[in-house]
Amino acid sequence: MSYEKWSPGYWLLKNYVKIVDWFIHKRIIIIGKDNIPTNKPLVFAPNHQNALSDPMALVLHLSQQPVWLARADIFGQSKIIDSILRFMKILPVYRIRDGIGNLDKNEETFSTSVKILENNASLALFPEAAHTGKRQIKTHKKAIPRIVFMAEEKTDGNLDIQVIPTGIYYSHYWKFNRVLLLNLGKPVKVKDFYDSYKKDTQEGIKKLKDAIYEATLPLIINFKSSKNYDVFENIIKLYGDRFLKRSGLKKTHYNMFKTDQTLANSLDNLEINDPQQTKNLVEKVNTYYNLLEKTRLKNRIVNSNNKDIFKLIGNIVLLLISFPLFLYGIVFNAIPFFSVDRFVRKKVKDKVFWSSYILVISMLVFPILYLLELWAVDSFIGNFKIEILMLVSWPFAGRFAFNWYILWRKTRGIFKFLGIKMFNKELFKQLLAEKKAIYQILDQHIKPI
Repeated sequence: MSYEKWSPGYWLLKNYVKIVDWFIHKRIIIIGKDNIPTNKPLVFAPNHQNALSDPMALVLHLSQQPVWLARADIFGQSKIIDSILRFMKILPVYRIRDGIGNLDKNEETFSTSVKILENNASLALFPEAAHTGKRQIKTHKKAIPRIVFMAEEKTDGNLDIQVIPTGIYYSHYWKFNRVLLLNLGKPVKVKDFYDSYKKDTQEGIKKLKDAIYEATLPLIINFKSSKNYDVFENIIKLYGDRFLKRSGLKKTHYNMFKTDQTLANSLDNLEINDPQQTKNLVEKVNTYYNLLEKTRLKNRIVNSNNKDIFKLIGNIVLLLISFPLFLYGIVFNAIPFFSVDRFVRKKVKDKVFWSSYILVISMLVFPILYLLELWAVDSFIGNFKIEILMLVSWPFAGRFAFNWYILWRKTRGIFKFLGIKMFNKELFKQLLAEKKAIYQILDQHIKPI
């Protein structure tokens, strides 16, 4: 198989998956496409947090058909699976855990990779060589420098390979209707490190590896703290909107990413420079979130705003008016949606893989069940044009039904909080006091952008 050649079959599959992916996400934002050079051999180097969702983030939203280097243990299951992986332009990379005797097989993969770059095509591989499931970047490995320097050596440094540092951000790792932000950084030019590599192979590899790592950091949210990671994540959720306002920025998904990134870095610095204040902050945040858990409230609802009653009434009116469309959406989407969700949550133990399984299974299950539902309504409708319109409308109606459900949950939360405000004033005051105390610490120690 000529991996470097453009594949029409790959293009067709990609565009079908892209449609499914669009329904799964609330918003998809691509930043920095103009950083990708044309007519150059490219290597995409993204951070790795979320299993199959990460390569999909690149494959579906770029014009290139990059050849992926993936861990070898996904190969060898069956000839059919291996054929599918080859069709999807995936090459195996062997690690020590796959057996020392298998490491020599990497030479074939690397040789193929060099050929791809020589033909001005593109590669993609994760420099970390493992996913984290957290907003934390692992130490980069040597695979990318080794491959690109091998390719440059074959042409005496004339290929001009460009490594594209790439940041992938999700508003949530596995929930439906999340936000995806794909950050494409300025290319790291391999030729800038080639002379160093020729003088000292290991030193050249290290310099390029470090340069790719440093170029990735501005494109991601990266908590350095292991001890307080979960609490710092909660602080982002708790304080993110307020920090955005303090920074004087308009509320957009990209601005939220930038302020969350700054906030994450500031929290790491606070932990290093003022451990006692950090301990005090962590204790207050844990107390507040334990209180939220006991009352089954979300942080966004806890406020002293006297306009909540008007928001509640407005939400109720909107829910009632749109209820028929919700019913239409839920009737034709409940079976595929809940069957996929229930199966994945029950069978897949590692949450990092949930979104990957949901995407793949949804691609198969939804079309089949939609066709069965179309067959079921045919005897009642009996009009081909109307049935086709219904079929096309079902995914959109399903997405609307999900958003209706989210609005209903928010409305229920407001109603519950207003009940606490009216009938349990002590608890109401405690919630506000705990939140205010956290804000005061953060306002004092975290500088806005």
